[in-house]
Amino acid sequence: MDITAIAEQLFNAEKNKTACAPIRTYLEEKDLASAYKIQQLNIDKKVAQGAKTVGKKIGLTSFKVQEQLGVDQPDFGILLATMQLQNKSSFPYSLLMQPKAETEIAFVLKEDLTAAKPTLEDIKNAIDYAVIAVEIVGSRIENWNISITDTIADNASSSHFILGDKKVSLDSFDVINSPMEMHINNQLVSTGDGTSCLGNPLEAVVWLANTMIALGNPLKKGEIILSGALGPMANLNPKDTVKASIKGLGEVSFSTSA
Repeated sequence: MDITAIAEQLFNAEKNKTACAPIRTYLEEKDLASAYKIQQLNIDKKVAQGAKTVGKKIGLTSFKVQEQLGVDQPDFGILLATMQLQNKSSFPYSLLMQPKAETEIAFVLKEDLTAAKPTLEDIKNAIDYAVIAVEIVGSRIENWNISITDTIADNASSSHFILGDKKVSLDSFDVINSPMEMHINNQLVSTGDGTSCLGNPLEAVVWLANTMIALGNPLKKGEIILSGALGPMANLNPKDTVKASIKGLGEVSFSTSA
């Protein structure tokens, strides 16, 4: 099966809300280049149908998860405007596929990152503000039976995201050590801090900026960057209420209906 057919299989799985078998059987185990081509084919198709790109998400920022999947680097996916849901909103569970929630720090850029090999200081200078986010990850692959090629081809297992309302400058909170908590139905389901995200969420953005420059698609002013989970993800179910907090960044919440 060629990459166009694989992309169509994933596209139809999402469209029909019916998960498909893993696609890694059609690719070599570490053929990341083909997996990203499949990802881009489906993003291009959605943009051609009217979708708008608004940023990027960084995945596999946990060293433990990298070890499980046998990789030594994160991956990325593309954020579309249709993926953003509103803080404090309720939305149908049927919108999602095999959803899990994780709490992250999102960064919004105030300038392009086009210079070669941007440093941590370059990244800090390019960020307008940070905001708390919950990313809802999902998978078009049956039972989350994924390898690195599966998740990359599937747009880094992206689904939706919700941003908080409080915009905070980098010098106003501790990006690495501010504690995170996420509750579902008033039960604590995840805790952590920035050390779980490549040791520092800003280092994840450094990786992304360098990767996008190498691909000829540098990060641009106004883009939203979901930098990676600060703690374990948790399964989402119908009629769940989710509330997450990060010290200094405030709260974000939402609920799913039946």
